[in-house]
Amino acid sequence: MKSIVAKGLFNSHPYIEYRKIVTDLLSEGKSTGNEQSESLTNYSKLNEARMNRLEKTISISDEVATKLQNLDNHYIWLVLSEGWCGDAAQILPILNKMALASNKKIDLRIAFRDENDELMSHYLTNGGRAIPKIIVICKEAGIVRADWGPRPKGASELMAKHKIEVGPIDEKIKTDLQLWYLADKGISVQEELLEIMENIKYNRL
Repeated sequence: MKSIVAKGLFNSHPYIEYRKIVTDLLSEGKSTGNEQSESLTNYSKLNEARMNRLEKTISISDEVATKLQNLDNHYIWLVLSEGWCGDAAQILPILNKMALASNKKIDLRIAFRDENDELMSHYLTNGGRAIPKIIVICKEAGIVRADWGPRPKGASELMAKHKIEVGPIDEKIKTDLQLWYLADKGISVQEELLEIMENIKYNRL
């Protein structure tokens, strides 16, 4: 497992570089990932606009920033993602802001899911390759401490309810999910990840 994570890290990118790769592919009319289609490219374009907006509007509270800066160890957040993923577009800008606010306690790295199939297979959600998936690695120990994803609890509950009541993912649930993220303003992601990091801090493995 350690070698699989190491391979994922080797194949990963800083946030700015990840954004550039997605943007450059869009300029060629392509999306990231093994599958190429007009719909995936259109989703990538929409996500590009969302991320540009979120980078300007998302803020990290002073309380969250202070707690991140006070973590005992240094960590890598290795995130499995793709440019067409709507949840990733909502979450990655928050992760970037948290990493920047952590005073170098957190190093954010992003790996493309389809380029890291073996790693993805170890972090399935209910048997599926759902993304984004965050793998929390302690730099000092060199081991995985936790993982999180693909979306905050409230968003997951919204999706689960839709699947029970309606069935397959449709445009309505995509819109409802977008509205949920807009109303939440990135707070749930911050709180859930901070809880994970503090549990690592106080429950040493």
